[in-house]
Amino acid sequence: MKTNVDLNQLIDCIGDAVIVADAHEKIVLWNAAASRIFGYSEEEALGNTLDLIVPERQRQRHNEGYSKSMETGATRYGTSLLKVPAKHKDGHTLSIAFTVGMLFDANNQAYGVAAVIRDETQGFAEERALKKRLSDLES
Repeated sequence: MKTNVDLNQLIDCIGDAVIVADAHEKIVLWNAAASRIFGYSEEEALGNTLDLIVPERQRQRHNEGYSKSMETGATRYGTSLLKVPAKHKDGHTLSIAFTVGMLFDANNQAYGVAAVIRDETQGFAEERALKKRLSDLES
């Protein structure tokens, strides 16, 4: 039995951020979880580039990789879970984990990227503290 699912409701009810950006890195979809994680409202995020959440020191590498993905229609990350720093609206650094997928038009031309993102800041900090404690105990 097929069930009709309201995709907008689905995207807004899940706990992970869902962000879609076009070929020029302009944000075209920003769900409620993205607002909670990054601090920007949907209105603030839509139309801005991903530089909104990419830390300054990662921007050049990110922008080059994004442009290459748009040109080639491929991402080197596939379905891998990526763990990187990100930036909150108030300036503090987040540790995020995400998967990314390419979006294609009817002519098989890449026109954007969709990402599903989870905030792992607390878990990352706890893991780092445990590793330090273990290192201290071994010393």
